[in-house]
Amino acid sequence: MGDYIIRATGGEGQVRAFVATTREMVEEARALHETTKVATAALGRTLTATSMMGLMMKNDNDKLTVIIKGGGPIGTILTTSDSKGTVKGYVSNPNVEVEDYPNGKLNVAGAVGTEGVVKVIKDLGLKEPYNGAYPLVSGEIAEDFTYYFAVSEQTPSVVSLGVLTKENEVECAGGFIVQLMPDATEETINKLEENVKNLESITNMLKDKKTPEEILNIVLEGLNPRILDKCEVGFECECSKERVKKVLIAIGKREISQIIEEDSEVEIGCQFCNRKYKYTEDELIELLKTL
Repeated sequence: MGDYIIRATGGEGQVRAFVATTREMVEEARALHETTKVATAALGRTLTATSMMGLMMKNDNDKLTVIIKGGGPIGTILTTSDSKGTVKGYVSNPNVEVEDYPNGKLNVAGAVGTEGVVKVIKDLGLKEPYNGAYPLVSGEIAEDFTYYFAVSEQTPSVVSLGVLTKENEVECAGGFIVQLMPDATEETINKLEENVKNLESITNMLKDKKTPEEILNIVLEGLNPRILDKCEVGFECECSKERVKKVLIAIGKREISQIIEEDSEVEIGCQFCNRKYKYTEDELIELLKTL
């Protein structure tokens, strides 16, 4: 089986957990955007978290967007998910290079920056989307989402995200979000804290080919974990020539006329998947007639 996320509870409902394996998703993003190792790690971690957060939404048409701007050389990271955990995303500068940490680990915070915000926009079909911006605390992504859950949703959470690349290809990717429910007892909290303190890194667990089910049992050991469901997830962009046409319509008659006069045709790329759509002179003239 490819990428999937398990949804689970523990401690008789006092804890909820999402555990993901997302290698295919992150590899797809890396191949589409030709990201460097550090950009792959930053985008991959954000895609994984966004996918799990997408599954927290209740309605079929709900949408979630995450924007991370940390002031670093990677620029903006933008990811979106639907309520089934299907994601897409990009970084402003996929070619970013920064020096690794002395221990050889990728310096994601050096690429992302630490002076900025995580912005989460939830479109839940209401008049106005829910919109919240929270300061970055580390730039390493997982800690920043931990902080987001604590201040935005007043939900104590543990977020762990990992991406491992060999040469250019993604070897493994995934993560987990574990959250304490309001009725969590001191005993449950202490047990979870003890488990988390003794965990090896998520990247090492994934590298050792541990499945989300096995990772769940390690993280919620002694808390009677129970799997509720298993959701297939992936990277998917729903762009099309028809949808991109709306971008052309938005720029207006004058600009379209100018393109016809000066260039006779135009090519528009989708930021999320890098597909290119070409509109010929005849197509542009037809479009003008409809405006």
